[in-house]
Amino acid sequence: MKSLYLQSKLRWRIFKAVNKTIEAYYRAVLDNVSKPLSQIPLMALDLEMTGLDPQCDQILSIGLVPIYNGMLQLEKAQHKLVSIEGSVGDSAIIHGIVDRQLATATSAKEAMVWFLNQTRGHVLVAHHAPLDMCFLKTEVHRSLGERMSFLAIDTMSLERSRLLRQHDVIKEGSLRLDACRRRYGLPIYAAHNATVDALACGELLLAQMAGIAGQDELSLFDLIR
Repeated sequence: MKSLYLQSKLRWRIFKAVNKTIEAYYRAVLDNVSKPLSQIPLMALDLEMTGLDPQCDQILSIGLVPIYNGMLQLEKAQHKLVSIEGSVGDSAIIHGIVDRQLATATSAKEAMVWFLNQTRGHVLVAHHAPLDMCFLKTEVHRSLGERMSFLAIDTMSLERSRLLRQHDVIKEGSLRLDACRRRYGLPIYAAHNATVDALACGELLLAQMAGIAGQDELSLFDLIR
């Protein structure tokens, strides 16, 4: 039932789409959502931003790492710097990106077209996905003039659900990406950029899937909250 509802929504979005890149994106997702999860291409992603408000802050970089057949494809990992209006300001303390690095960065419009082409046919994977999806929706609307929706698996939501089944209260900080990875025995990466964080998120998802599935075959809708 969920699959049929999602397919219906995607067909409606295809019908309403004006931008050809956006239409092609929806068509490719529609082709894959009814497949077994093991056959659906996934794309772990991370964004670095100037802040946490999609209405006034901007995307600085995008990291992508594909997952095919339950395996991270490190040789296909990508990283894109995105030019912004103004300065990165004090946000550089968090993400380490400084203004001079953005002098030759891709424009926001070009970055959104690149992102849609690179992730076409994939289900997105992010830690705290609603925040990343909100930034992407806002930038697509600003740059391409059309509203979009994205299908994404949220590793933070999966972990929150798992912890709530075990505890009544979730401790502050326990849903941070590094904290979630520690519970699965995954290493903490010293380097920090969007691609490394996308890799960390992808590894976390694979560990979560193994814990959820056991010997059973998962469906996409076991992971989408």
